[in-house]
Amino acid sequence: MRVAVIGGGASGTMAAGYLAERGAETVLFEKNEKLLKKLYITGKGRCNLTNSCTADEFLTNVVRGGRFLSSSLRGFSPSDTMSFFEEHGLPLKTERGNRVFPLSDKSSDVIKTLARYLDRGGVKVVLNAEIGGIDPRTEGGFWVKYGSEKLPFDAVIVATGGVSYPTTGSTGDGYRFAARTGHSLVERVPALCSVAVKEDIGELEGLSLKNVSAAAYADGKKLCSEFGEMLFTDDSLTGPIILSLSSRINRFAPEDLTVEVDLKPALTVEVLDDRILRDFQENLNRDFKNALDALLPQSLIGYVIRETKIPPNKKVNEIKKEERKALVKTLKGLTFHVKSLGAIENAIVTSGGIELSSVNPKTMESKVARGLYFVGEVLDIDALTGGFNLQLAFATGVAGAKGIISKVES
Repeated sequence: MRVAVIGGGASGTMAAGYLAERGAETVLFEKNEKLLKKLYITGKGRCNLTNSCTADEFLTNVVRGGRFLSSSLRGFSPSDTMSFFEEHGLPLKTERGNRVFPLSDKSSDVIKTLARYLDRGGVKVVLNAEIGGIDPRTEGGFWVKYGSEKLPFDAVIVATGGVSYPTTGSTGDGYRFAARTGHSLVERVPALCSVAVKEDIGELEGLSLKNVSAAAYADGKKLCSEFGEMLFTDDSLTGPIILSLSSRINRFAPEDLTVEVDLKPALTVEVLDDRILRDFQENLNRDFKNALDALLPQSLIGYVIRETKIPPNKKVNEIKKEERKALVKTLKGLTFHVKSLGAIENAIVTSGGIELSSVNPKTMESKVARGLYFVGEVLDIDALTGGFNLQLAFATGVAGAKGIISKVES
């Protein structure tokens, strides 16, 4: 069995190593000058390579493709990923949120481990390899166009990724290969990205908020909410909870969307009102703008005051009950109108891709072109942050390789 794997990212290297280890003649084509360029920057260079949870828990963090991915995740679970790296000489550690990292905190050590895996199995790695196309052979299998050559293979795995971070080689080649072989594509949109807003938030740039909640609404209907940390840029919301929200709202028209931030999620409206009353009692003769220091970060006070429509120089002892209610409402639902999601080129992952109904979820084999397999981000699958997307890459890569090996053994 001679197999071509196109794409030397996480899913492609895992698939190629698995195939070679089991005796398949495997050629791995990578368009960059080195393998795993995107993996190098994953987790801010630390490489959050999986999440230490059960398959069922894992699936709650999958945004799209959960049912499709169930089989591959059970075939190569997070614990299998951890065992793989530890058995291949890479010590791991588990941090907050069950995030798994190399003990060294170096993504380069993950890359070295995968490179050794390929080398031990005898995978032929071809770098700087721009693949021109994949065409069926009349006698079975495929021709892979590489430069001026047409190379014959019994099976092909496409692991070319999405279109996020194109400098790492993710430029959508796999979509072209899929379309040419008769597959439908789901529109590609950014996932795990910033959210640009219509409001002028320049004064909040650099502000980080912890222990807040953010909820997204479409035409007034609540879609989802997240609790944790967020931050502001000059024109956008970002940070962990906003990244998660972006993945859940990226199929909606931006003009229909709002994001409401609850600055005090641990307090009910009534408890917060009591808290404000106490603060006001201690600041009766001060201006309103000088009475919120115990409640808010200094850089947020001016913005919040403008949202309440209460004059900033109004004395606290003159503030009426209705005005206090307006303050409570603002603190419990600071509202931003979505302008757009961040550019897909800068998104952590690509949402959308090859329509899942045309791919066998157990083997990753195309139902349209037998012998052709699709793994990783090229598929219409994506998950939240925390090591989940890399685990999907590893799991689908192994599933594709298993699918090919099972044909040889049957």
